[in-house]
Amino acid sequence: MRILIAEDDLVSRKFLFKFLNRYGECDLVVDGLEALDAFLLSVKEKNPYDLICLDIMMPKLDGVKVLKSIRDLELQKGILPTERSKIIMTTALSETQFVQNAFDIGCDAYAAKPIDTEKLQGVLQKFGFFSQEER
Repeated sequence: MRILIAEDDLVSRKFLFKFLNRYGECDLVVDGLEALDAFLLSVKEKNPYDLICLDIMMPKLDGVKVLKSIRDLELQKGILPTERSKIIMTTALSETQFVQNAFDIGCDAYAAKPIDTEKLQGVLQKFGFFSQEER
């Protein structure tokens, strides 16, 4: 499984990497432009990400804009909804409008910071993703 973690906060990035590394190969980026570049490269190489964790508030390009760009690109490339990357938005924001907007655009789940690993594990299992210990 391929995972992209887009997170500008070092502590959150390390935490997500440590947790998600058990599920597959993780790539790390620190801003929205890098996230978009990594996604485009994965599609070009015909090895797309299975899971993308996007922080809503990131430098250069926020997570919601990255989400919209990814979903638009998947549509343009003819990637079926069942084949597209699963996207989890992460944020410390408590604004429900940001979260609702992300769901409207096409995110698959939302994780509030600090991230509850049990809830995140449940979401991943719902997506059909299991850690090496769970297999």
